[in-house]
Amino acid sequence: MLTPLFLNTKEGNKRLGELLNRKFTVSKEYEEPVMNILERIRTEGNKAIVDLTRRFDCPSFDVGDMMVTAKETEDAYRRVDDGFIGSLDKAIRHIEEFHRRQIPKSWIMTKEDGSIMGQVVRPVDATGLYVPGGRGGKTPLVSSVLMNAIPAVLAGVKRIILSTPPCDDKSISPYLLVAAARIGIKEIYKIGSAWAIGAMAYGTETIKPVDVIVGPGNIFVTAAKKAVSGTVGIDMVAGPSEVLVIADAQAPAEYAAADLLSQAEHDPMATVVLLTTSAKLAEVVSEALERLLDGLERRTIARKALKDNGALFVVDNLESASELANRIAPEHLELLVEDPWALLPMIRHAGAIFMGRYSPEPVGDYMAGPNHVLPTMGTARFASALGVETFLKRSSLISYSKEAFHKDADDIIRLAQTEGLTAHSLSVRVRKEN
Repeated sequence: MLTPLFLNTKEGNKRLGELLNRKFTVSKEYEEPVMNILERIRTEGNKAIVDLTRRFDCPSFDVGDMMVTAKETEDAYRRVDDGFIGSLDKAIRHIEEFHRRQIPKSWIMTKEDGSIMGQVVRPVDATGLYVPGGRGGKTPLVSSVLMNAIPAVLAGVKRIILSTPPCDDKSISPYLLVAAARIGIKEIYKIGSAWAIGAMAYGTETIKPVDVIVGPGNIFVTAAKKAVSGTVGIDMVAGPSEVLVIADAQAPAEYAAADLLSQAEHDPMATVVLLTTSAKLAEVVSEALERLLDGLERRTIARKALKDNGALFVVDNLESASELANRIAPEHLELLVEDPWALLPMIRHAGAIFMGRYSPEPVGDYMAGPNHVLPTMGTARFASALGVETFLKRSSLISYSKEAFHKDADDIIRLAQTEGLTAHSLSVRVRKEN
């Protein structure tokens, strides 16, 4: 499967260099058709949506089918079992509990001269959540609904809409509809791909535009989000999934192998890396990967990811493993070691950090509470997970008293004149002289 590599060897250095230089770009092959689609949505509105949906998703689609009805949501409840609803509600509680702690507050500070400064925190008016179709509705991404919408709800966004492609019979997965209903989303549209992003960004005769668009998607969705960024806010331009596992000699090889596969099955471009202090463990993990692959439904995808973007590195010690992890800055970092808390102070760059044997990455995907929308491609060096702040704006508050103004006026004039901005200095001078 994967041959363990040692650093400071030709093969080891080559593979490490590839990891450190990994990039995710949207090629012209995708950019050009996406730009054409977005322009059609901007100029034709519903007509373009209907045409594109008929061509790619649902041949009999019409304008009247665009929005999910209350009856469809009611019917969805009858199509899911109580066990699903119980697990769903438990995940919602955990995600709400975590994200509620992220809510910032407005603040002000006053000075003796009567000046007041502060920051006003307000939610955006509207946000749009995109959820992929998932193999024609057969693999509904329920967790994406929760992870993207719950922070928006807690931020206080008044209007939250959801867009997802319809199946060929015009239906939407009942699991998605129930998940949306449980967190209060009522405005749901049967629109997919780049035209969904365009509809939420520009609006149509049916859909009012939003301020922020979040949610995962394929290369067309990603290209569309990148294109509309600036017209609206977006969560991030995310690349393929990534996991890096740091393991010591005591780590169960099967745990490490299964955790690598949990990301490899996402995408043939997924990055999966093991850093271990034990050459023996690396060999056993390689064997376990081959054995476990055969039982996966998505084994073809996982095998390609391992072949193209997988690596098993043997390192000298956990300190060097930590430093390598910081250089790679992975989306998901697992500390599969005896004392993960001792290692934590050495970790500076990771989207999410999973501590110990019983904290595999899927725990974070579904149930733990922290958001699973995370920076990829090394952007964890400067970027963070999606959270409540994604849906908030901060406005500075400035209130000068007359006393405070006169105390600072000469300094403001001097700085403005230094920059050659005479109207700036005039704005202050007319007040100072009257």
